[in-house]
Amino acid sequence: MSNFWQRTITGILFITVLIGSILYGQISFQVLFLVISLLGLDEFYKLIKTEQREPNVNLGLFAGAVTYILASGVCFDSLPPSYLSIIYPLFGIIFFAELYRKKQDPFGNIAITILGIVYAVIPFVLLNKVASLHINYNSNIVIGYFVLQWSSDTFAYLVGMSLGKRRLFERISPKKSWEGFIGALILTTAASQILAHFYTEFSSIDWAVIALIVVITGTLGDLVESLMKRSLNIKDSGNILPGHGGILDRFDGLLLAIPFIWAYLEIFN
Repeated sequence: MSNFWQRTITGILFITVLIGSILYGQISFQVLFLVISLLGLDEFYKLIKTEQREPNVNLGLFAGAVTYILASGVCFDSLPPSYLSIIYPLFGIIFFAELYRKKQDPFGNIAITILGIVYAVIPFVLLNKVASLHINYNSNIVIGYFVLQWSSDTFAYLVGMSLGKRRLFERISPKKSWEGFIGALILTTAASQILAHFYTEFSSIDWAVIALIVVITGTLGDLVESLMKRSLNIKDSGNILPGHGGILDRFDGLLLAIPFIWAYLEIFN
């Protein structure tokens, strides 16, 4: 099978599962992104691991799962909010566990283990918060975000391919251009105004601000992941999605965009 068809089929299946889970309801949405966050976390640990630097994978995955389940509200129907306090001792246990591992770089291991949770799990927790901003779960908010994210990626690619001459950040990503970035900024903001007519959960101004955040922080998030891969001398973060790379490759924009979107919505809504 050619790479084009592989990418196409994988992309269609990926989007179908993603949108289907979001539309089906809160539980399917939460379960899907729990799986995605843990796959991304495991991917991060495998990428970072070296002979000198060994994150505590098992404890990190356990702490990541507990953090997601409690902080995203999956168990709030049966557990009081005070159970969130469980999350903080988990990070302490990561410190204590290093006493018994006898590794070369104990504090480096602790830092990488916790960084993985912050980078690959917390953004998906905040995505849950954004989805439930109006108390009840609202799939329109999540789909609206992904429409803007995919619009940004598409417009940046098309404009960059057509008009791109000035490199945006050549040291990290030689293909990205200022023209593509500015084109994505303008066209995604325009798309947000169309979106505002259908998804009235936010005002047209809010959707425009979200679009700006998506393009700016999403582009920077993509560059951060490119920086990580370049420093590790790898092309893709994984191969779980044939033709598309790994989980971190597919969600690199979201990982740093969602915290800013959540902060904006919390402060101004």
